[in-house]
This record gives sequence, C-alpha cells and structure tokens, in this order.
Amino acid sequence: MKIWSLAVASAYYVYCLSHIQKGFLRLVFILPVIYLFVVLPSSLSSFHLGGPTIFYLVWLANFKLLLYSFNLGPLSTLPNNSSLSHFIFIALLPIKVNASHIHNKNRDPHPSSLIRSALLFGVKLIAFVVVIKLYEIRQDLPNFVLLLNYCCHLYLGVEITLGVTAALVRPILGMGLGLDPQFNEPYLATSLQDFWGRRWNLMVSDILRLSVYDPIRRVASPLVGRKWALVGGMLASFTVSGLMHEVIYFYFTRVKPTWEVTWFFVLHGVCTVVEVVVKEAVNGRLRLHRLISGPLTIGFLGVTAWWLFLPQLLRSGLDVKAIDEYPLMLAFVKENMLSFVKWIS
Repeated sequence: MKIWSLAVASAYYVYCLSHIQKGFLRLVFILPVIYLFVVLPSSLSSFHLGGPTIFYLVWLANFKLLLYSFNLGPLSTLPNNSSLSHFIFIALLPIKVNASHIHNKNRDPHPSSLIRSALLFGVKLIAFVVVIKLYEIRQDLPNFVLLLNYCCHLYLGVEITLGVTAALVRPILGMGLGLDPQFNEPYLATSLQDFWGRRWNLMVSDILRLSVYDPIRRVASPLVGRKWALVGGMLASFTVSGLMHEVIYFYFTRVKPTWEVTWFFVLHGVCTVVEVVVKEAVNGRLRLHRLISGPLTIGFLGVTAWWLFLPQLLRSGLDVKAIDEYPLMLAFVKENMLSFVKWIS
C-alpha cells in the first residue's frame, strides 16, 4: 500500500507537468519519478505482490513516462478532457484506451462478444487451477509435461493478472472508454511474427514499438534503407525486451544476471526477422497450413523457453516459492472475506 500510494502521488506530480514543454526539459522533471519507480519494488519479497508491481512500474510505467516526456505514447493520446484518475490509471497500469472508443463513445461491444469473453476467461481460470494442482505431483511428471505445465502457468498467470487488473479499472474509467485487449489467444499463433506482434502481451508490444522500433526505423531508414532499418528496429525491440526481463529476474532472484533470457529474446528476434524476410521474398507463393505452422510455432516457443527462458527462474527456486505462496494467499483472502462479512453483518 505504501508503494502504490507513492506511485499514485508520483503520477499526480507528472500530471501537473503537462504545461511544461515536451522534450528534454519535461524529461528532466520526470527523471526523479522514473528513479523512484525503479527503487520502490525492491522492498517486496512476495512473488505475487512483487511480480505485477515490478512489471507495472519498473517497465511499463517508466517507458510510458519516457514517451510522455516527448509527447508520445498512451499518456499523450488521452482525450483533452481526461480526468486525473484516467491519467493515473493509464500511467501506472497495463491498460490502453481503445482509440475507436475515444471517437465513438457509444460503440459498446456486442453482448454475445462479452459473453464469449467471460466464458473463455472462466475456462482459463479453471485451467489455471488445474495447472497449480498438478504441481502437487510434479516429481512424477515427465519433463515434457512439466515443461507444458510451466508454460501454461506463465501464460495463464500473466493473462489472468492483467485481465483482472483491466476488469477492476474498466468501471472506474467510465465515459464509454474501452480498453484494448492485452492478449489475443497466443496459443493460436501461426508464426513468430503473429505470436509476438499480434497475440502476446500486446501492451508491451505497443510500448516497444513506440519507444524502440519506430525511433530506430526513422533514424536508420535514410542511412541504410527501409529494409535494414526494419531489421534493426525488430532486433533492437527484442533485445530491449530481453534486457528488461533480465531486470525483472534480478528483482526476483537478486543474483547476477546469466543473460540466458536476453539470448532467448535475441534468438526469437533473429528468427522473426528471418521469417519476415522469407515471407517478403516468396510474396505469399509458399505458405504452410495453420495446422502445421501453429504447432511448429508453439513447439519452438516451448523448447526455447525450456532452454533459455526458464532455467534462471528454476535454479533460483522461484517456481517453488510461487507455488508455496498460493495456500498463503488463499488463507489470507478467506480470512479477510470472513472479517468483511462479519463487519457488514
């Protein structure tokens, strides 16, 4: 509560800087907040409290503030009549206002779409419970089943956390402002470009595009041409993503980086670039059926995750720590729910 109270106060301070000219002058005033957001989560030891806080403040919020310094990004595209609460929520949480709702506030999702989304989210919650329960027999699970369970745990945990965050904020935002989805069923990806660019953690993809990919393409295009500028932008975006994951891992483990997770993203960046170049070369003349390309994509993600993404977390025992926290969290929720029921009665 202390950390998030300070974060909200800092966002209010940034909100008051809107009259300062965009550019390096505004950045100078925002730098103390960026430093504060880096320091604040260091006191958290809980995986489930620290994880979202680190991701929201150290990565997303700081990148949003850097963009806002130059009048770019989600904070700069809010409507002129946006309230302080809108600014704070967009600054501190992994949400982005849907542009179509800004211009057409009466455009609400179709009821059938809302029902489908709710049912799908319910299925994912049930799957998440099954994944957690499987850890009780993890000593007896074959390696490939354990790998699948870790990948499902990672995906479902992140999507449910971000989904719950958006669901809690949506009614408060009001004014007909819709929110962009944070995931787009990544298990249906048919290529690495499809997975990373259109389906997985879209808030991060958008932030990296604005803060890394677009600037590098603008600067490099006149020097090396559009094609090589595209390659440089993509590789730089994946590399920055890898480095930010190293930062998050350091908060979790407090051990010297091994750079495995950085190489995971560099590898995927190189493979995605090759995929894009090949697609452009064949110009649609050769395309694998989704029943083939889909399993190949997900299989490649799983194997490389087991090789480079997960080892540092597993060596540090973070998986055991996270699993052991679930009974404590459940007991905490039950205790407080009972206290709340007694209070209102």
